[in-house]
Amino acid sequence: MAVRLQATQVPGGISGNLSPSNRNPNAVIRFGRGSSKRNRLVSLSASLREGDGRGKESSVRAVEVKKILEDSPLLPKPLSSNQLAETVSNGSRVRVAYQGVRGAYSESAAEKAYPNCEAVPCEEFDTAFEAVERWLVDRAVLPIENSLGGSIHRNYDLLLRHNLHIVGEVKLAVRHCLLANHGVKLEDLRRVLSHPQALAQCENTLTRLGLVREAVDDTAGAAKQIAFEDLSDAAAVASAKAAEIYGLNIVAEDIQDDTDNVTRFLMLAREPIIPGTNRLFKTSIVFSLEEGPGVLFKALAVFALRQINLTKIESRPLRKNPLRASGGLKYFDYLFYVDFEASMADEVAQNALRHLEEFATFLRVLGSYPVDTTML
Repeated sequence: MAVRLQATQVPGGISGNLSPSNRNPNAVIRFGRGSSKRNRLVSLSASLREGDGRGKESSVRAVEVKKILEDSPLLPKPLSSNQLAETVSNGSRVRVAYQGVRGAYSESAAEKAYPNCEAVPCEEFDTAFEAVERWLVDRAVLPIENSLGGSIHRNYDLLLRHNLHIVGEVKLAVRHCLLANHGVKLEDLRRVLSHPQALAQCENTLTRLGLVREAVDDTAGAAKQIAFEDLSDAAAVASAKAAEIYGLNIVAEDIQDDTDNVTRFLMLAREPIIPGTNRLFKTSIVFSLEEGPGVLFKALAVFALRQINLTKIESRPLRKNPLRASGGLKYFDYLFYVDFEASMADEVAQNALRHLEEFATFLRVLGSYPVDTTML
């Protein structure tokens, strides 16, 4: 896949186009390679539904699957850190970065957040942050917490490392399916591949089936591996969309142990949005405090005194100075991430942060944005 960028050296030492006016309309990721391979992919999916034979013909078909899927214009390869300087947006549609490959839940979240967007897969969370900063994409949609698995700590750390703003949130109901190649029956399965969190969320079902768990980087990547290698003894825990993309059969649906399985994603941009008061807003901040008795209580009291509801609090180690000496003892030093229900356009929220700033050693507003009230 040819990927090119017309790079521009700018003041400040960052390479790449840093404004829409600098973008080269000819320097884009080009996924299209004509209609012939698209038709071959459709034909392939149909042929996989025929017959249960798993012999030589199946092995040949597995090679064809891998070759066609690799070349397919429907399946763009994820951006890697090395490719960040090789592509820019052509401005035709909102380009939204997400982590994973086609069929990932993150892709569905990006499409829910920005309907009709051009979803751009990235290999790592870091890559998605950098892609936004370098004007290679317009937005990023990345997971921050799951109702069953808890917080995604990596993305909390990256929020502080990068200078992006939270401009929205989107909640996505996660419905896991058990996917296998056509012709493979439930009794043929011996092992299952997926992301560790997905495997944990389907613990009861997988135990009942007696399947050996094998962890991989992401759910859609597991589905892709099942199709590429034409595995006959393995299945993947992934989405129904992944089954459609990679030509797999849905052996079982809704296999998660808890139906209330929701992942919350953050929408990130280079510039903050102007907060309003015409709808429910949420504000995310991060701060640090001096060591001492009751200091965290004092920090949280600035919100309680003003009847501001906290919806999330998360502590993360202060990586540059993880230990702090005080009174001859060493303490762990922490950053506190807090979400509260108020807009920065509200005077009460501004007063709360002014109060917090009086004794916080560090304070940063990560974003003030509309609350997603849907659960679909």
